[in-house]
Amino acid sequence: MNSSQAVAPELDASCCPPPAAALSAEDARQKALVFKALSDPNRLRLLSFVKADESGESCVCDLTEPLDLGQPTVSHHLKILVDAGLLHRQKRGTWAYYSLVPGALERAAGLLTGL
Repeated sequence: MNSSQAVAPELDASCCPPPAAALSAEDARQKALVFKALSDPNRLRLLSFVKADESGESCVCDLTEPLDLGQPTVSHHLKILVDAGLLHRQKRGTWAYYSLVPGALERAAGLLTGL
């Protein structure tokens, strides 16, 4: 045999079993969606404003001034938080109101423990 030819060792399935509790592709996608939503300082602030509101919900019209951002930008950030399952959106007339999804922050806090 030529020394430039590599000999592939026979693979023994018992030597390298797949990890027993590996994260599925869908679970990883879902967790990454939440991490991405939480990775922006403006979105973290939005969550804190909604959580701190005594009524349990905030109108998008009340969230633009504290962030010093335009309504379209705030709406974009809020959509990401809704898509990640952290906020719930309810349309009333021309305004949208946002509230925390029950248990969402607790689930987000536990995401790393499930790895």
